[in-house]
Amino acid sequence: MVKIIKAKDYNEMSRKAANIISAQVIMKPDCVLGLATGSSPLGTYAQLIDWYNKGDIDFSQTKSVNLDEYRGLSHDNDQSYYYFMHENFFKHINIDLANTHVPNGTETDAAKACAAHEAVIQELGGIDLQLLGLGNNGHIGFNEPGEAFEKETHCVDLAESTIQANSRFFEKIEDVPTQAYTMGIKSIMMAKKILIIVSGEAKADAVNKAFFGPVVPQVPASILQMHPDVTLVADEAALSKCPL
Repeated sequence: MVKIIKAKDYNEMSRKAANIISAQVIMKPDCVLGLATGSSPLGTYAQLIDWYNKGDIDFSQTKSVNLDEYRGLSHDNDQSYYYFMHENFFKHINIDLANTHVPNGTETDAAKACAAHEAVIQELGGIDLQLLGLGNNGHIGFNEPGEAFEKETHCVDLAESTIQANSRFFEKIEDVPTQAYTMGIKSIMMAKKILIIVSGEAKADAVNKAFFGPVVPQVPASILQMHPDVTLVADEAALSKCPL
């Protein structure tokens, strides 16, 4: 069952999403947050930082697990997701860095890296609230169209469209990683609650297919229709093609 919260624009979407996350942390201070990267959650993280600075929220007991990481990028690489999380969120709040977990992109043994990340999730007792963005092709995490729904954390070959979308962050296309370690659909679906945020007209087709179309591996996010507790916070542009 998907609960849809409509926002006017990106800023309002970010505020509404931050409100849901802050409520989770306030209700359960030692909760496990599943976190995402990319442009979609930046406003949400900025809002949470603002509330932290005002003394409204305390992350000292909170734990986090990230969705994915590029294979081959070290923590200090400014395009790694570890670096992204540190710069855009972790260093601005009082979370214990020992309680933050991002897949190890420098582990060359893919099976080992993925098993280690999956083990972390299990050791923490599972994810209380998983934050997701939505790719233009309907992907969540780096689970590309056509992949099986039952996978746990695994290594993926990134789709050409994803590589092209990511190329704006790199000097040249050859520098863009072609593989990533990502939590699988099964890992994501095991979260107790899921919060997905979507903004902009470019994502309108993906939103319509994911939440109003059939549940098929060609639209990975469509599986979220089967989760018992999903909240979609999207702005008017992203919802413009939905039969609401």
